[in-house]
Amino acid sequence: MQRIIDTPAGDARLHYHRAARPRAVLLLGHGAGGGVEAPDLRALAAALPAAGVTVVLAEQPWRVAGRRLAPAPAALDAGWPAQFAAAAEEGLPVYAGGRSAGARVACRTSAALGAAGVLALAFPLHPPGRPERSRADELLTTGLPTLVLQGGADAFGTPDEFPALPATHRLAGVPHASHAFRTPKKAPLTQDEALELITGTAADWLRQP
Repeated sequence: MQRIIDTPAGDARLHYHRAARPRAVLLLGHGAGGGVEAPDLRALAAALPAAGVTVVLAEQPWRVAGRRLAPAPAALDAGWPAQFAAAAEEGLPVYAGGRSAGARVACRTSAALGAAGVLALAFPLHPPGRPERSRADELLTTGLPTLVLQGGADAFGTPDEFPALPATHRLAGVPHASHAFRTPKKAPLTQDEALELITGTAADWLRQP
């Protein structure tokens, strides 16, 4: 099921993957260099409904409009509340998250929106090769339970580069994986195994009270 949502940043498209008996909703945004077809987003949308989590993949207005470049962070944030409200189901906790730029949006906005927690996939801790331009504050100040899933070879920041996290946060590495969670052919962890690690870790985290 798909649904067009009017937002201050333009029309967004929500892709619903419903659980038969949902106990929670997970809204996920995509990155600045791709869309909801990202393998990690698709894997979560396929796996989590069986665990009682309805997954809503949010296709951002700039992608719906056919543009290739994401707008500034302020514009991304402006379009997110309407998508969050549309994804909500009465009586169910709503978790927000996304990959890369989508993770940053969720980190910046989730507390004000009343989210139950944040799932940050491939959080871009810094631009490649520029560790001095850290975005750690966005992650550290979510004020909510936060799970970070990070590739061990992510050029935007490996797990070892992250600062000490608050007690509300958990950082889980995906060994050998890139920013897109791709693994080299000779790595001991296959691509399918990397995605299974992501979905399994997320499912376990979402089961916690």
